[in-house]
Amino acid sequence: MMRCLIILLAAAGVIACSPANGHKNLSIAERGFSTAERQVSAQLEMLVTQEEFPRTVKDGALCCTRMTDWTEGFFPGCLWYLYEHTGEDRWKEAAVCWTECLEPLKKYTGGHDIGFLTMSSFGNAFRLTGEKKYSDVLADAANSLCTRFNRTTGCIKSWNYRKSWTGEEWFFPVIINNMMNLELLYFASEATGNPEYARIADSHAEMTMKHHFRSDYSCFQVVNYDQDTGKIISKGSYHGFSDNSTWARGQAWAIYGFTMAYRESGRKDFLETAERAADFWLGHPNLPEDGIPYWDFNAGQQGYAPDWNYDPLKYKDVPRDASAAAIAASAFLELSMYASDGPKYFRAGERILESLSSPEYLAEPGTNGRFILKHSVGSMPEGEEVDVPLVYADYYYLEALTRYEKLK
Repeated sequence: MMRCLIILLAAAGVIACSPANGHKNLSIAERGFSTAERQVSAQLEMLVTQEEFPRTVKDGALCCTRMTDWTEGFFPGCLWYLYEHTGEDRWKEAAVCWTECLEPLKKYTGGHDIGFLTMSSFGNAFRLTGEKKYSDVLADAANSLCTRFNRTTGCIKSWNYRKSWTGEEWFFPVIINNMMNLELLYFASEATGNPEYARIADSHAEMTMKHHFRSDYSCFQVVNYDQDTGKIISKGSYHGFSDNSTWARGQAWAIYGFTMAYRESGRKDFLETAERAADFWLGHPNLPEDGIPYWDFNAGQQGYAPDWNYDPLKYKDVPRDASAAAIAASAFLELSMYASDGPKYFRAGERILESLSSPEYLAEPGTNGRFILKHSVGSMPEGEEVDVPLVYADYYYLEALTRYEKLK
């Protein structure tokens, strides 16, 4: 459950300066990181306890989550990327502080999100410091994630029991988002020398590759399995427009997840899946010219009927999703290092970053709840977090900028 801390816009003492003016001659990365430093500095001053982690803004209030959701690791992750970019101890000290308070999560077995929670925080901590205490936390977290693996289905269970919008019961749902958590298992396999973690990760990726994609390499969000027989009961969506549409953030998770799985496993079939999912994205006729997708590629289009209470008048202008764009940008840039047509994916990632670093999406310092990016979408069917900033959009934006700087 989110808790809200009222924003006093002058409290942080940050002087607003428009990226469109003072930053117009800066590079993409300079514009992004300059704004990020101002915004995150102000956000740090606003936070009064290390038990609440920035998530979004609602009705002029900063909405935070406690350690019961899936996004808490992204704020310390942003701090680590700012430390990596600047080399300044103040960012490292803040990153260490906000990371280490998440250590109890290493025992979390209530959902698949333990990979999101720990790799963005402890994963970056270990990558940038090499301290064994951080890899030990990740190994414990990997053990927790493995408790959700079912050998009959060959998959890690994503959510616990829930119902679809049509009332269908999902006892063993596997969502495309879960591909992102496999990096934790690959890390643990290398760190501990135990190949079982990687075997579980490979198995999950294989089943996702087999069952989540349509013939055009768009993906379903949810595949519902019978955990006793391994048979597929149904395929559909929970956060997308309809069961047969393509939810943009889900497609971004797929591109990113299979690119990462190739990096860790060296399997060419994983790389081919990432390329085909990326090509679906880049070739879609409904992708806007600036590269920032609508929250669902097919939202409101003929032939795609939502099961949730969709109000076409309320959403006459289909919202964009900067979070999906930031994830995709980071994925495209990494994919460019492995794919035979690497320059195509590099240009795609660069184009997205150009748009995200423009005044249309990059916040003016002192605004936007002190988040970096504007115009993201959390869950349209639930009516939550529509056209707002989101912490994971900021995280993947900073990751993409970091990758872009290194590749340039």
